[in-house]
Amino acid sequence: MNPFKSSSNAQKTKDRIVACVLAALTYVILACTLFIFFDIAKKGLPVLMPVFSEKGGEIFNSDFLTRMPETLVDYTDENGDKQSMASTDFIEFTKANPDAVIENKKTNAYSGGGIAGPLVGTALLVIVCMVVALIVGVAAAVYLNEYAKQGRFVGMIRLAIMNLAGVPSIVFGLFGFAFFCLFPLLPVFTDAPNIEKSLWAIPLFGGFLSFEGWGNSLIAGGLTLAVMVLPVIIAACEESLKAIPKGFREASLALGATKWQCIRTAVLPYATPGILTASVLGVTRVAGETAPIMFTAAVALKGKLPWEEASGNGIFWLSDLLTDSVQAMPYHIYTVAARIPRTDATSAMQDGSVFVFLLMVMSFASVSIYLRIHFRKKLKW
Repeated sequence: MNPFKSSSNAQKTKDRIVACVLAALTYVILACTLFIFFDIAKKGLPVLMPVFSEKGGEIFNSDFLTRMPETLVDYTDENGDKQSMASTDFIEFTKANPDAVIENKKTNAYSGGGIAGPLVGTALLVIVCMVVALIVGVAAAVYLNEYAKQGRFVGMIRLAIMNLAGVPSIVFGLFGFAFFCLFPLLPVFTDAPNIEKSLWAIPLFGGFLSFEGWGNSLIAGGLTLAVMVLPVIIAACEESLKAIPKGFREASLALGATKWQCIRTAVLPYATPGILTASVLGVTRVAGETAPIMFTAAVALKGKLPWEEASGNGIFWLSDLLTDSVQAMPYHIYTVAARIPRTDATSAMQDGSVFVFLLMVMSFASVSIYLRIHFRKKLKW
C-alpha cells in the first residue's frame, strides 16, 4: 500500500474529531487551574493589599509578612461594633484604655498577627532540602549514567528509584521521624550537652560534639524532604545527561582528558538546564508537603524567628539553628484551615496564607526557570 496516499474524507473527519477532543480536555484542565488561581487571588489579595478590599485601606499590608502568628481576639465595643486584633495589640489597647467596654470576647489561636515565621521556616526547609538533594541527586545521576556498568544490577537500582517516586509522602515523614529525629547517634555542636540524651560528648572547638540526636528540627525536616524528592531529581538529571551527544565525551577523551575531567568540562555544563529543570520539579513538590514536616520539623507556634533563638558563635550557632524546630507554611495553613472555624475574623489569615504561599512557590519555580533559560541560551551545540 502507498503510505503517501491521501486519507479519505472519513479518516480526515475522525482526525479532526480526535484533535478537538484532545484540545477540549486540555482547555478544561487549563480552565480549572485558572479558576483555582483566580479564586485564591480574589480572596487572598485583599489581605495582602487592603486597597482591593470592599472597605479599602492601605496599599500594602506589611504587618502580614513581617509579624509572627498570634492569637486573634474578637470582641464587641461600646457601640456594638465587632472588633478584631492580635493578642499583643489587644493587650496594649487595654493598657492604654482601661475603661474601654469589651463584650463577647473570643479568641482564635494562630489567626492573628502575620506569617513571618512560617514564611522563613518554609524558605529554610526548601534551601536545606534542595542543597542536599541536588548534590546527592546529581552525583547519583552521574554515577548511574557515566560510571556504572549497565546491567541487571543498575536496572534494579533504577527500578527502585522509580518505585520510591511513588511512595506516599507520609511514609517519608515516618522514616524521617524514626531516623533523623529519634536516632541517638546523630551529632550536634553545643556548649552544654544534654545529659539525659547525649550518649557521649567529645570536647571540640571550645565546646562539645555531642551525640544526642536531632529531634524535631530544621535539618531533620530538610533531609526528610531531600530523601523524598531524590527520585525525581535523579531521574530528571539522568535524562539530561543522556541528552548530551556522545561526541562531546569522545572528543574530550581523545584530547587526553580523564573521565572526571570529561564529565566536569564537557558534560555537566551542557546538562545544567536539565539539572535546573529537576530543581524546579523538586521545589514545586517539597514546598507544599505537609506530612513529612509535621513529623520532623514543624511546630504550630513560635515567638521568634529561627536565628533569633540560636545561641553561640560560628559552627555552634549554625548547629543550634539547624537543630531547632521551625514553623512552615503548609503546616500553618493546615492548622488555621482545619482546626480553626472559618469566620469573618479568621478568614483573612486563611485566605492570605494560601495566597502568599502560592506566590512563594511560584517565585521559587520562576527563579529556577529563569536560570534554566539563561544557561540554555549560553550553552548551545
